[in-house]
Amino acid sequence: MTDKKYKRFLLLAVSGLLTGLTVIVPQLGFLEWITLVPAAMFLLLEASDPERKLRSLYGYGLFFFLVFYMVGFHWFVSLYPLDFIDGMTPAAALAVVLAGCVGLSFLQALFGGFLFVALGLLFRTKLLERHSFLKPILLATTWAAYEWTQTLGWWGVPWSRLPLGQSKYIVGLQTASLFGSYFITFALVAVNALVAYAILNRKKISSIRFSAIAAAAILVFQYGVGAALYFASPDGQEKTVKVAAIQGNISSKDKWDFGTLKKTMNIYSEYTSKAASDGARIVVWPETVIPQTLGDGSLYHKQISELADAEDIVILVGAFHESEEQNGDYNAVFCYLPDGSVHEQIYAKRRLVPFGEFVPMRALVTAIIPPLADLVMSGDDVLWGEGEAIMDTEYGNIGSLICFDSIYEELSRSSTLAGAELLCLSTNDSWFGDSAGVYMHNAQSQLRAIENGRFVVRSANTGISTIIDTKGNVKEELAPLVDGYIVGEVTLQNETTLYTVIGNTFVYLALIAYTLIVGGDIVKRVSEKYRK
Repeated sequence: MTDKKYKRFLLLAVSGLLTGLTVIVPQLGFLEWITLVPAAMFLLLEASDPERKLRSLYGYGLFFFLVFYMVGFHWFVSLYPLDFIDGMTPAAALAVVLAGCVGLSFLQALFGGFLFVALGLLFRTKLLERHSFLKPILLATTWAAYEWTQTLGWWGVPWSRLPLGQSKYIVGLQTASLFGSYFITFALVAVNALVAYAILNRKKISSIRFSAIAAAAILVFQYGVGAALYFASPDGQEKTVKVAAIQGNISSKDKWDFGTLKKTMNIYSEYTSKAASDGARIVVWPETVIPQTLGDGSLYHKQISELADAEDIVILVGAFHESEEQNGDYNAVFCYLPDGSVHEQIYAKRRLVPFGEFVPMRALVTAIIPPLADLVMSGDDVLWGEGEAIMDTEYGNIGSLICFDSIYEELSRSSTLAGAELLCLSTNDSWFGDSAGVYMHNAQSQLRAIENGRFVVRSANTGISTIIDTKGNVKEELAPLVDGYIVGEVTLQNETTLYTVIGNTFVYLALIAYTLIVGGDIVKRVSEKYRK
């Protein structure tokens, strides 16, 4: 019994570790089509076993996802020693890093364990007992729905998504423009589960044949339809304009120093003028590049206004926007127009970073891990923004996003539905240095570009800054930890993708199917018990 238990944990550990590696090293993404086979074998066997208690399944699920997320969040170690926070001691910095790497992984795994329980309830229904060939497909739809649930609360952080492992295999990601990135998750898990099903039923020719046909059909659809979408020309009228992303390489350690602001303005003004001379008409600056409120009385407001007027360009600037009504500040993006005026629409960040911009359950956190409460660089919690704040300019409609916004697909989608023809992302990834976290964050922007059929211009304080086309290709890139700028021509699209129209309908259908199967089985069993 102990030996069997050891083998179960080994299967899950290997699967979680290898799958996590494909997510942080997408060059290995081709392996993601098989790395979940051990976990799928475990689930097809153990979740189907009525003798296996649900709490036991939860424990196994917790273990699997803890391994997986520990790999995905390993880059938290790059934050040490957190010397950009005043008064941070080495011991306190270590506590914060462990809270991020281990604590956040454990928090995500706490919810991930319920996926294994949900599959246990599903696989033991009479329908799937009779038609076991449905298990691999429904395992995949349920997994996709689980991944979506990570977007629902502050505690859910959809950072280590399975589709990120395919960011170097762009053709296979194109179906996200039809059904969203959760369909990519479905395809990956389904192929793994079908391989596992064939292995477990290797003595049954019919099971092997079904698995082979179904897996082949999914792969053909992913890459066949993906290739058709990738090489298809976009419909509708297209406007082109040159854009630029400025990267001053001023980290969080330095930018909050008041004495650094003059240097910041000099660097960004210089590179903006150079980008304008290279033809850029829209220039994007990073998140809170001006770590102050940017009002009419601000010296920096005047300088940026004069710069936009002198160069005859649009400049998107990350700064704080004061709210007198709510007595606080928004993390915002201001749009300076070519005449030096500021657009009436000011975008405010809609998804804030827990412990970076606000402290959830502040009293409890302060009592348990006080240094975590000190991570909010602005001092006080930042206000939550609402609305898309589309900025109409002479070049087209611009939808702005800030940092964490980009990992929540509904925000990019809502901006596109509101009329954005171009998505501009201002972000601060200086916390991550040159770790995998930087590249994982950029890969999220690739998904957003594909889903909505929009170019994404990404400006980061210390990198990486990129210009991403509607197919998810990185057309221009500036490496981390260097200063400079990139310029590229983009098309401003007015056509919408199928995904932009229907959203996460695929996930909702998966949830409905699960509810009908499990709920119907429970009702039937209760009815039979009542009749007896």
